[in-house]
Amino acid sequence: MLCGAVRIGKAPSDAVPGRLLGSAELSSRLVAVARGISKSYGGRPVVRDFSARIMRGDRIGIVGPNGAGKTTLLNLLTGALMPDIGEVRLGTNLAPVILDQRRETLDPEQSLTEALTGGSGDTVTVGGQSRHVIGYMKDFLFRPDQARTPVGVLSGGERARLTLARAFARPSNLLVLDEPTNDLDLETLDLLQERLAEYPGTVLLVSHDRDFLDRVVTSVIATEGDGRWIEYAGGYTDMLAQREPAGRRTLPSRVSGAKRPRPVTEIRAQPPARPRRISFNDRRALEMLPARIAALQTQITGLNAVLADPDLYARDPGRFVATSQALAIARDELAAAEEQWLTLEMLREQIDDDERKS
Repeated sequence: MLCGAVRIGKAPSDAVPGRLLGSAELSSRLVAVARGISKSYGGRPVVRDFSARIMRGDRIGIVGPNGAGKTTLLNLLTGALMPDIGEVRLGTNLAPVILDQRRETLDPEQSLTEALTGGSGDTVTVGGQSRHVIGYMKDFLFRPDQARTPVGVLSGGERARLTLARAFARPSNLLVLDEPTNDLDLETLDLLQERLAEYPGTVLLVSHDRDFLDRVVTSVIATEGDGRWIEYAGGYTDMLAQREPAGRRTLPSRVSGAKRPRPVTEIRAQPPARPRRISFNDRRALEMLPARIAALQTQITGLNAVLADPDLYARDPGRFVATSQALAIARDELAAAEEQWLTLEMLREQIDDDERKS
């Protein structure tokens, strides 16, 4: 999932009763890691032995018929729900925003401007930039004369656009959308697709809209029945082409006629050839790297706070230069530590898999 490796397979032999681990255990490059998670309701498995790695920048669609457990899987991956078995670890510095498709949080007594600004001022901050609320409203197809219009008199389509505007105005790096296309008109649907194309963070999306999925996601997690879920590279059409032909109807797609694509778990970035057993030094590094990464992130936060002083350069140019250099070094060290952790974690998982199969 995201721009790195994803592993989907059997639960590890040491799977433990469900737990959600603290975010400090993973770097910010990783959004979430699920290992051997299972969830059942009334004895019926909804999610069975599911493992995956979601990395920063992934756009993942979750598909399946009603009642298959799409929302359950989404909630497990975001930490909103505890697995019965297995574990979910969340990355650091996550700032999720959940799209409120039912518009329940809209106050009908507020004006359109108040709903977007939180009732204070006439500006909104989008992508770190301050914008006048009227200009931002126009991005979502509202007229300037609607600025003082009460939310309660807006049409259903206008409320949907307001919900989108509020969601994208909030600082976030993880956007969670559960059936966002329900009841959207074509104009608002196009608007949502455009906004998602511009969104720089990670997207987790549940939808029945095949065309929407083809346009938005980079991979699809689909139900295979009996609580089993498998991830496929590409959109919905690509997922159909990659499924095993036995017992299924393969529809034409933009990849039809070519050799059947490998599942996403095979085409993700793979570590180099691995020894049969992980070394003591590698295991030691895996234990030490999370703390190292957390320390570097704390250091970077402190250095950024120093440089945030607009008068620093004029008052103390030497400190400004030294702090800037220290920040660049810390960022490079963080990137290297994150890369080392990811490579070693993939190595450890592959060796564990080989040992279980042997």
